[in-house]
Amino acid sequence: MKLRISLLLVTALALAGWLMGQTAPPTAPQNAPAKTAAPPDSRAQPPATTGQTANPPDNSDNSDSGEAVGTFKKTVNEVRVVFTVTDRHGRYIKDLKSNDFRVIDDKRPAELRSFRSETDLPLQVGLLVDASNSVRDRFKFEQDAAIEFLNSIIRPNYDTAFVVGFDATPEVTQDFTDSTEHLSTGVRMLRAGGGTAMYDALYFACRDKLLKQEQTGPVRRAIILLSDGEDNLSHVTREEAIDMAERADVIVYTISTNISGMKGNGDKVLERIAEATGGRAFFPFQMREMSDAFQSIQEELRSQYWVSYRPANFATDGRYRTIEILAQEKGLKVRTRRGYYAPK
Repeated sequence: MKLRISLLLVTALALAGWLMGQTAPPTAPQNAPAKTAAPPDSRAQPPATTGQTANPPDNSDNSDSGEAVGTFKKTVNEVRVVFTVTDRHGRYIKDLKSNDFRVIDDKRPAELRSFRSETDLPLQVGLLVDASNSVRDRFKFEQDAAIEFLNSIIRPNYDTAFVVGFDATPEVTQDFTDSTEHLSTGVRMLRAGGGTAMYDALYFACRDKLLKQEQTGPVRRAIILLSDGEDNLSHVTREEAIDMAERADVIVYTISTNISGMKGNGDKVLERIAEATGGRAFFPFQMREMSDAFQSIQEELRSQYWVSYRPANFATDGRYRTIEILAQEKGLKVRTRRGYYAPK
């Protein structure tokens, strides 16, 4: 009897062990997904490793938006502006300090972040030359003056420039280079003839050349526009061309090719473009004054200030915001771009 009970007990235990062995394997596949479910964790890791958030678990579901916000605060909330200061006689003032002026952004005082006198920033310069029929008589002289300017201002391995001629359409005769020899060749390649699409040329130079040019640090972007200011073929308007210059952070200097001795409608257009972007308009009614205009532009590009500031009540609404830089000392004139577009 005892032997029979023992045999039954052994049999029962063996049967229980067999049943457990049969039910255990299915549990492994059920748990496998939990062991390999890495994607949610991997998405949560970048913010934690970059130090952009103090509490990674809270941001694991929206790490992309958190990363974008961090970048936005670094790149948008600070505005950088280049400006020039002259006295009553037009002489450049080069020894001002940060407390000698104040910045008004969108009619409210702005918080200054940094300030310095910039006489040696790398230059990115675009030379735009009107090659329409209206300037044919003085085209050779303008080419010579432009070449002299580029030879004197472009420093190898530091500054770059490009050359665009325009009549009905803009034509790049020399792309960005630091070679004054190549730039001179580009100017010589220009040929006069055709109608005038000046606004299109300015828009193109700002959007497709300067705005897309690599910028690894602070630079000074400028366009020198030689034209009589008359436009009869452009697809964009004058204000659209100015808006693009402001978006590209470009100062435009205009040199009128009108030698009639009186300012015409085209000269007023050139004044509007220069003033809106923080540049100057020159009217060399005699040929020999053309070189003087280029010399003045060169001097100004080496006599400017650079300031960065944080605007008050800033919003990413795409709205145009005005800029005013006011000198504390009476009699000083500050020239800079009139505003910028907030990102959207």
